[in-house]
Amino acid sequence: MGSRLRNGRGFLKNSVALASGLTMGAVKPALGQSSMAEAMSPKNKELIAYGDRSKYVTSKRIPVMERMSPDMYGLTFHVTTPLQDQLGIITPSSLFYVATHRGSYVPEINPAEHRLMIHGMVERPLVFTMDELKRLPYVTRVYFVECAGNRAQARHKTVQETHGLTSCAEWTGVPLSLLLKEAGVQNGASWIVAEGAEEVKGGSSLPLAKALDDCLVAYGMNGEALRPQQGFPLRLIVPGFEGIHQIKYLRRVKVVDRYYMTYDDYGHINADPKAAALALQIGPKSVITFPSAGQQLPGPGFYEISGLAWSGGGAIRKVEVSTNGGQTWQDAELRSPAYPMAHTRFGLHWKWDGKESVLMSRCTDELGTVQPTRAEVAKFWGDPPERARVRGNDNTIQPWKIAGDGSVTNGLS
Repeated sequence: MGSRLRNGRGFLKNSVALASGLTMGAVKPALGQSSMAEAMSPKNKELIAYGDRSKYVTSKRIPVMERMSPDMYGLTFHVTTPLQDQLGIITPSSLFYVATHRGSYVPEINPAEHRLMIHGMVERPLVFTMDELKRLPYVTRVYFVECAGNRAQARHKTVQETHGLTSCAEWTGVPLSLLLKEAGVQNGASWIVAEGAEEVKGGSSLPLAKALDDCLVAYGMNGEALRPQQGFPLRLIVPGFEGIHQIKYLRRVKVVDRYYMTYDDYGHINADPKAAALALQIGPKSVITFPSAGQQLPGPGFYEISGLAWSGGGAIRKVEVSTNGGQTWQDAELRSPAYPMAHTRFGLHWKWDGKESVLMSRCTDELGTVQPTRAEVAKFWGDPPERARVRGNDNTIQPWKIAGDGSVTNGLS
């Protein structure tokens, strides 16, 4: 009894001393802990304020090969996502691809001063502040964005160069349909024109039916506010459509009764109806990200083939992989949820025997559309197989060649 009491008194005595020490700053931090001064050092302040990745993780965006970088303004706007390093289906905001800005700079917009106007053929023209938009019912959706310039070529050395102008994010915002219904769309309206607040006032014409379906006026990306390169403070997301229609720095939506030839639309229309049918909406597309060009297999043995599949026509239903250049195909496993108009991760167990191989993937979306080979595209257009020319968006199958030494190169070369 006495022993327990003495121990209890000792505990109380030590507790008082500890409390006093904390108050007076006399107690050293426990092993593995940092003092407040250390925690607020310049280096740790940076880690606390926003966080940093490991110094051993070096994924980065690179300029698009086909674009002059820096451009005439001394800036690099066209940069690609390192798909070869991506895990899962969500692209980190800091690695999301950037295709263009209309002007010589990224706009720096004070959200307190930004406005979104809904006007044109509506009963009640409306102007929203950012605070007013954020008071409205919102949704969060996972969608990919892809530039029409995402076109594989024989000279590309990595999957980042062949396919890096696509990324996928979790977007949060207000459905455009809610805003249009609040404004009251008039009879006879059939299109909208969306415009951003960039230096050059680009705009895009979009079918009203699409605007009333799944378009999103987004202010959030991957759990935080949009990045400036991605349209802060407001961006239009048009699921499944070419990236140029995903208007950044969105400032107005005009409801109209016809197609408008806008800054963005110029060069993105085609008089040939067959070519036009292959544009606007991204076709079913997939690519193997491991093993892919520029990578090295250390030797024969077991590997996990991994890649991404997506379609502007809806959710991915099936992905097949060939390890012999398309002679035979095996069903891959979908390793992520197959959201509509989103990247879907797939994988396949593969035992490499050390012999030369050609890896390919093809996907099928919920509409039943199957990703084509270049030979099939050439046959459709009547081109010689060796000179297949892709019209519209390029969603052709990408081959990777694996040599006997394990090196991986672009199968188009």
